[in-house]
Amino acid sequence: MVAKSQYLTVAALTAYLKRKFDADPYLSMVYLTGELSNLGRRRGRHLYFSIKDPSGQAVISAAMFSYAGRLKFEPEEGMKILAIGRVQLYEPNGSYSIIVEQMTPDGVGELYLAYEQLKKRLQAEGLFSQPKKQLPLFPKRIAVITSPTGAVIEDIVQTAHRRFPSAQVILLPAVVQGQQAVPSLLAQLDRVDDLDFDVAIIGRGGGSIEDLWAFNDESLVRRMAALKTPLISSVGHETDNTLADLVADRRAATPTAAAELATPVTLTQLRDRIHELRVRLINSMQGEIRTRQRILTKILERPIFQQPDRLYTAYQQQVDQLAERLVGSMQQRLRFTEQRVNTLANRQQLVGQNLLKGPKERLALLSAKLDLVSPLTTVSRGYTIVENEADEIVLSVDQLEVDQAVKLRLADGRAQAKITGVSHESDR
Repeated sequence: MVAKSQYLTVAALTAYLKRKFDADPYLSMVYLTGELSNLGRRRGRHLYFSIKDPSGQAVISAAMFSYAGRLKFEPEEGMKILAIGRVQLYEPNGSYSIIVEQMTPDGVGELYLAYEQLKKRLQAEGLFSQPKKQLPLFPKRIAVITSPTGAVIEDIVQTAHRRFPSAQVILLPAVVQGQQAVPSLLAQLDRVDDLDFDVAIIGRGGGSIEDLWAFNDESLVRRMAALKTPLISSVGHETDNTLADLVADRRAATPTAAAELATPVTLTQLRDRIHELRVRLINSMQGEIRTRQRILTKILERPIFQQPDRLYTAYQQQVDQLAERLVGSMQQRLRFTEQRVNTLANRQQLVGQNLLKGPKERLALLSAKLDLVSPLTTVSRGYTIVENEADEIVLSVDQLEVDQAVKLRLADGRAQAKITGVSHESDR
């Protein structure tokens, strides 16, 4: 019979097993291979997942703390990996897991995988297919972002000076390898747009993928894509390919090729082109002058220039014809007007006669009546009209006085008389 004091609690057993796990040198650093699964469990900066055996017969829980700064690639479901870590037991639930310190892809380099993953993501965004800026034909200022001590700057300066001496090549020194490379390159890229360059070259000499890794940095690639100045990338040798090459406006295999791209037209080519255009311009102008001369000669040979008076003869004839037509028209209009006036005059005379016929007859009748009562008619019959000195006709004897002078109007003249006596007809 086992005494009760010999029974262990769950906590005691778990603590004992944990001490065994922690003390076991084989569990403090375990080299493990398998496939990633359950990658969705991420808490802040920490990654929780599982590593399963390729046979599917075993699986172990795993965790990697602050994984983002320790992995250059992005873990993917089902990816085969090589992991290094320590096995520990978690006392609250008695489960064990592996705490991963290092993890690399199995069968492919970590940096190469990170390169391919980032390339695929940026390509899906369209960063590499955005419109490329046109390089200037005649650059005045060329910026070169590279190491000040390498052969890159020397090759670029020599080539640019030989091809286009008037171009000014300005070095923007940068660290091109190591942890300080990306911040240094970003700082110089910011200066390119600020200093108003016509074109820029960024690059370095050849090296391993680790040496060139700064030119695969996502922040650097995005800054290059946003650059307003046309940019030429010359990173590594011809066989080296970086994300900087894909996002640049042009990619050059060597520094010399980069300088040639930055100066697309050499001074000799420019002079030859100017000479060619000058000759073409002269020939074109001479041809145009000859053509114009032939046209002018043909114009001068026209009859109108040989006999200038023919220019206005036809117009003079037309003027004469119009003048004749005008005179004839005016004469015809005058005749018509005269006929119209005569017609109206005759009509007026007839109307006047018709209008005056009745009044004339009435006037004659009234004249006859007036003549009957006219004093002149009375006088012509032997009567006399007596007027006083005021030339007033005397109608009554009451208007007369003895010795009054009066005037007598007779049929054939006038006479002076004096009143010798006055009597009324009733006094007789």
